[in-house]
Amino acid sequence: MSEQEIRNVALVAHVDHGKTTLVDAILRHCGALGRGVEGERLLDRDAQERERGITILAKATGVRWRGRRIHLVDTPGHADFGGEVERVLSMVDAVLLLVDAVEGPMPQTRFVTRKALARGLAPIVVVNKMDRAGARPAAVVDAVFDLLCELGASEAQLDFPVVYCSGVEGWASLDPDRRGADLEPLLETLVAHTPPPRTGEGPFRMQVSLLDYSSYVGVIGIGRVERGRLRRNRPVVAVDREGRRREARVLEIHGFEGLERVPREEAVAGDIVAVVGVEEVAVSDTLCDPGAVEPLPPLAVDEPTVAVHFEVNTSPFAGRDGRYLTSRQLRERLEREALHNVALRVEPTAHPDRFRVAGRGELHLAVLIENMRREGYELAVSRPEVVLREIDGVLCEPWERLVLDLPAAGQGAVMEELGRRRGELVDMRPEGAGRVRLEYRIPTRGLFGLRTELLTLTAGEGILHAVFDGYGPRLPGEVARRPRGAMIANATGKALAYALFNLQERGRLFIGPGEAVYEGMVIGLHSRPGDLVVNPLRAKKLTNIRAAANDENILLTPPLRLTLERALELVGDDELVEVTPAAIRLRKRHLDEAERRRAGRRSAAG
Repeated sequence: MSEQEIRNVALVAHVDHGKTTLVDAILRHCGALGRGVEGERLLDRDAQERERGITILAKATGVRWRGRRIHLVDTPGHADFGGEVERVLSMVDAVLLLVDAVEGPMPQTRFVTRKALARGLAPIVVVNKMDRAGARPAAVVDAVFDLLCELGASEAQLDFPVVYCSGVEGWASLDPDRRGADLEPLLETLVAHTPPPRTGEGPFRMQVSLLDYSSYVGVIGIGRVERGRLRRNRPVVAVDREGRRREARVLEIHGFEGLERVPREEAVAGDIVAVVGVEEVAVSDTLCDPGAVEPLPPLAVDEPTVAVHFEVNTSPFAGRDGRYLTSRQLRERLEREALHNVALRVEPTAHPDRFRVAGRGELHLAVLIENMRREGYELAVSRPEVVLREIDGVLCEPWERLVLDLPAAGQGAVMEELGRRRGELVDMRPEGAGRVRLEYRIPTRGLFGLRTELLTLTAGEGILHAVFDGYGPRLPGEVARRPRGAMIANATGKALAYALFNLQERGRLFIGPGEAVYEGMVIGLHSRPGDLVVNPLRAKKLTNIRAAANDENILLTPPLRLTLERALELVGDDELVEVTPAAIRLRKRHLDEAERRRAGRRSAAG
């Protein structure tokens, strides 16, 4: 098959605008799924993707349609995984820009569109979810056009085709007022407006954009053949982003068809394929013909904006749940992650048991931590902090573009909270049905803990989306700090119901009766700003006097159970999140009360 019969396209959109569901529909329409394959979001096979309902890793698939091979790359919609999007765009020649027929362009729409335009890719606008009540396709298309103009699109990019479709119902149409019969209009538009792959003349060359792993064959490199041909069992030279060369051999070549990888004897220019056999292959490596070693420029990815410290778990309960506890095991796991997670930065610190890990956001880091705990690691994690950068002699911090959709009744309280977090109102407009949409520009550190606060202020009806907007001068002072202190256990043992009953009026507890605690562990949030040291082990004193009436009933309020994301929002500067396969706890860095006082005095003096 020649490159003229190949089409490479990526699906990009804001989170939950239906990319993965539309890919499912295309695979079914083209008969690329095996008999009896059912379900939704079939490409999201990672456990966390299924649980969270979002795409975390970009995936390639392919279909055959009217004699052509169409490669589709599904990308994450959440801003924290933008590094995946940036790598994918190097493999494709056009993008299907999905926009919700009700919501219109959202923050991540702006991010992915800016990246696509910068690479000169032509957008094919797909107004998805036309089956939703309240669909407003004309207004959405106008909003997309305004967004492209604002981002500096060329005349050719502004002359975009529009397809109206419903991924969940499996139809597409070129007329917003008519329901289509199937997805043929979408595929016809895709083939007509996606150019054949841009290929160069000369011997084989390919850049690795994605990685996969198999316990049988090891690391698998995925990328597009930029020029020439590659045959199975041929030698190549791999060049990394620093220019270091090593000899290797491609043992197997796999193409993408539906949910399967199909063995191939050769790959031609323009093909997106997976190659097996290149040891220690990494993202951005260029595989070249040994006779023409000409590496491609390294893939550029935006720098991380949020960092935490990963530390060895030193709590009294260390080693109860996990298999991997040492600093060496932590370092090896983080270095292995950094090979394919190119938006992640891992740096050693002056402390041998502590590593600074920077990513694109709290969710980006939370997904890594959750994967590690499921693999059997124990670790402690510090409070997230923003990554500062000096620009033209000025210390700058990352800023976000924030969009909130909330009930109009909660607008005043939310705006007051965002003002406290140093947010700058950019736009405000009613959305109908008693709701309003607010758009802010806010420091990244102003987002820490905002999601939980928003749910509280809007009785669970507020929706928040944010995307990185650039660096700006650092604002003085604190922006978002936990307003309440911690309730800290002063002893080790099992919590008693009688003690918790008397403590619950002092704040919100994280634990229930019978749960193990240790000295220095944070067992709840104090109702006031200062920390409070408490005894959760105190039992009721017994006497030999029989009461005339029954003892009072002990009624306990259900505890606030800590998820990983909630713990990262609540953890203070002098605290750590203890993460094990079986538990997530908050603790003070210094477990002993006297040592905490000394550390506080040193901090105040410093």
